[in-house]
Amino acid sequence: MKDKLYDNADSFAMSFDEAWENIDCNDLSLKIDKVFELLSDHPFLISNPENAKKIAEFRIFSLKKFQ
Repeated sequence: MKDKLYDNADSFAMSFDEAWENIDCNDLSLKIDKVFELLSDHPFLISNPENAKKIAEFRIFSLKKFQ
């Protein structure tokens, strides 16, 4: 299932989390940009970049998922 990408927030969040864990960068904004570069072909990021950014920021800053 990891090789399947769907145009929805859940698929994006799973891909985002995996990419986030594999990037070494202390600047959170820069790290988000690097993750988005890696995920540039993800259908949800392509079709809905504004919501993809909001999801990324929510996961990092509101949920504090990666601290």
